[in-house]
Amino acid sequence: MSQSPASPSPHATGLQKVLGPFQLWGIAVGLVISGEYFGWSYGWATAGTLGFLVATVLVATMYATFIFSFTELSTAIPHAGGPFAYARRAFGPTGGFIAGFATLVEFVFAPPAIALAIGAYLNVQFPGINPKWFALGAYIVFIGLNWIGVGIAAAFELFVTILAIAELLVFMGVVAPGWSMTNFVANGWAGGSVLNGAAISGIFASIPFAIWFFLAIEGAAMAAEEAKDPHRTIPIAYTTGILTLLALAFGVMIFAGGVGDWSKLANINDPLPQAMKAVVGENSGWLHMLVWIGLFGLIASFHGIIMGYSRQIFALARAGYLPKMFAALSPRFSTPHRALLVGGVIGIVAIFSDEWVQFGGQTLTANIVTMSVFGAIVMYLISMAALFKLRRTEPDMVRAYRAPFYPVFPAIAFGLGLVCLFAMVWFNGILTLLFLALMALAYGYFSLTAEQRRSAAPDEMLSVTV
Repeated sequence: MSQSPASPSPHATGLQKVLGPFQLWGIAVGLVISGEYFGWSYGWATAGTLGFLVATVLVATMYATFIFSFTELSTAIPHAGGPFAYARRAFGPTGGFIAGFATLVEFVFAPPAIALAIGAYLNVQFPGINPKWFALGAYIVFIGLNWIGVGIAAAFELFVTILAIAELLVFMGVVAPGWSMTNFVANGWAGGSVLNGAAISGIFASIPFAIWFFLAIEGAAMAAEEAKDPHRTIPIAYTTGILTLLALAFGVMIFAGGVGDWSKLANINDPLPQAMKAVVGENSGWLHMLVWIGLFGLIASFHGIIMGYSRQIFALARAGYLPKMFAALSPRFSTPHRALLVGGVIGIVAIFSDEWVQFGGQTLTANIVTMSVFGAIVMYLISMAALFKLRRTEPDMVRAYRAPFYPVFPAIAFGLGLVCLFAMVWFNGILTLLFLALMALAYGYFSLTAEQRRSAAPDEMLSVTV
């Protein structure tokens, strides 16, 4: 058996190759950066500052080893489906289904939560307007921006990402004079001073919030078909992207936790402005700048994840896993406009169902964030399994980039991914059942549409040539 290199298939996707390494770095970091602004501090409520630091070290180790391993897949198989394509090539149609379903859950469920955060943020400034209308407006604006071209969308993503990073650095610099180790470690083990059983339980319960620091960085792989020279561009973007996010995640967490009573920041959506307020006062110009520019962090992630879900839906439809109509490209802009719209419809329905649909004692918004993390962890596991499988079955595949310290790095990523999945299942039983129910329904559709996949245009990146 001889393997063909995973080069773009000649049946032409129609996606334009316009992205360089700097733009792809902007997408990789921008997808994630809202997690540096909000959401993570809820981990303090269960684990405390020291316990959450342990959880974050574990999760950061998982993401670092995962990204350095995942980059091998994304450069060898530069496909808009990202993890779906890797699992499809390694494990066949069923493997592709599992990875595609998990990635869709991650990328379709996350945007409505971020859109509602944008709406709530703007509602503070404009209290007379329902935040859900702001959330709807965000969908309309950023679906439109993605529709008119990936080059314009990526340029905007890079702009808002750089602004968001600059603001995080300003935050750290402004609060540094008020920081103390005494504040950071005070009752840092789940509200106590010693590491005991309750603190260990809190560490595991806080894992989803540590994941929020890095969630969706892998989405840049879905822009691989639109990258110029992907074998060079993707490794540069991912390596610099994960290093950027590691520095920012630990920076904001440590600086915010040492400026006062961290417990007051543990159950709020705006930990950074409140931490800064403790140092400079509520009338400081620095604080007002953080509040306004902080919006760009939310926008960067929202906009980037819309780009990611549209490419995933497009790739799945092109391969026959979803209705063919969603694989259509805009005749004028060569962008997956129908995929953009269907993901938007799902998100908007979620936004306006938020107060009606509740389960597990939480609102729909709180639950869809956790569901998104479920999808991500399952996708990480099958991606690492695909890396091991392809190394064995396709040793001659062209790999311009190889995972460093193989097989140690992917094994660490896989093992820590299992730990995270166990913690998610243990602390989110109802959501686990819902995730499995949705997967069962999706598998029913998958089982009934085999002919749809057989009739899809051949794609050499999804299969081995014998």
